[in-house]
Amino acid sequence: MLAAVLLSFGVIFLAELGDKSQLMAMTFALRYRWWVVIAGITVATTVVHLVSVGVGHFLGAAIPTTAMSVLGGIAFLIFGLWTLRGDSLSDEEEQKARKVTGSAFLAVASAFFLAELGDKTMLATVTLAADNDWVGVWIGSTVGMVAADALAIVVGALLGKHLPEAFVRIGAAVLFFAFGVWLLLEGVFPDSPAGAIAAGGVLAVSAVAALVRRSVRGSRPVAVSDDPAPTPRSS
Repeated sequence: MLAAVLLSFGVIFLAELGDKSQLMAMTFALRYRWWVVIAGITVATTVVHLVSVGVGHFLGAAIPTTAMSVLGGIAFLIFGLWTLRGDSLSDEEEQKARKVTGSAFLAVASAFFLAELGDKTMLATVTLAADNDWVGVWIGSTVGMVAADALAIVVGALLGKHLPEAFVRIGAAVLFFAFGVWLLLEGVFPDSPAGAIAAGGVLAVSAVAALVRRSVRGSRPVAVSDDPAPTPRSS
């Protein structure tokens, strides 16, 4: 159960970085008190993820472990592509988040409940619950989402800025790809360390690529103008 809690926390926290619901949390934090937003997110997440683990638990009981691991690997690769694409709020969604009327708590809870239905974090929770302790997945996924959205609330309430979008999106996508490769190869080669090795290779290649890109940027020559320096005017 503890392993399921930790795994689900890490996966869902990662999935929430840069997600639309995190942007919504940031927007709500600019209008309502932080504890009201946290309470609404917690209630909505608890309900949605309870449904998710229920679906995943019963699906997992009917699907062989090997097939579930392969399907899970494919799902996480899709999550990586989804995360790499990025997410944003439309003008209409942002106006609804800012101008919603009535009870703040009910507004936040209902908005997050609807936003999470069919979202990649819900699909990730279903996938995790199919092959892990469902109670641990429920607890870990709920805490992971609330923690990620709390981070967005802090940023929205104190700084009023988004996290560095490109860094968060690419980093989250790389970790999803590593997770997907690991699960996929673990399903195809159950008694082989190929999954762990391949996942480590994905992380290593990504780290090297990031360092090379940074060094190339740093070594670019500074453009020098061919125009002669202006001569000072005589007084």
